[in-house]
Amino acid sequence: MAFAFINPESFGRPRGYANGVLVPAGGALLFIAGQIAWDERQQIVSTDLVAQFDRALANVITVVRAAGGTPEQIARLIIYVIDANEYRARMPEIGARWRAQMGRHFPAMALVEVRSLLEDEALVEIEGIAAL
Repeated sequence: MAFAFINPESFGRPRGYANGVLVPAGGALLFIAGQIAWDERQQIVSTDLVAQFDRALANVITVVRAAGGTPEQIARLIIYVIDANEYRARMPEIGARWRAQMGRHFPAMALVEVRSLLEDEALVEIEGIAAL
């Protein structure tokens, strides 16, 4: 299924996201619950934000693949972080982890700073929608 990425010229070129993703009718939508940096034993993999981002994104992709999809079918992500300043400061490292898993596919995204997440050790949680 081919998406149309909507980026109005008047907004300027987005960096690392799309302003809108138009999904053709007729496909299935997969709603991906918030994923944190859990491993298969439900243990947080690291105390480092970048490592947690990497694993949380991998967990999102695992859900998409389990439904028969690919990372390129992810249309929307919401990233919740405990510290938006640290996220911004570490964007080059986070971007490298992103490209390793998602390539140059940038869905519609939002970054939200929150006070805490359900798991005390979690620094980031990612939820999303994929069009399969």
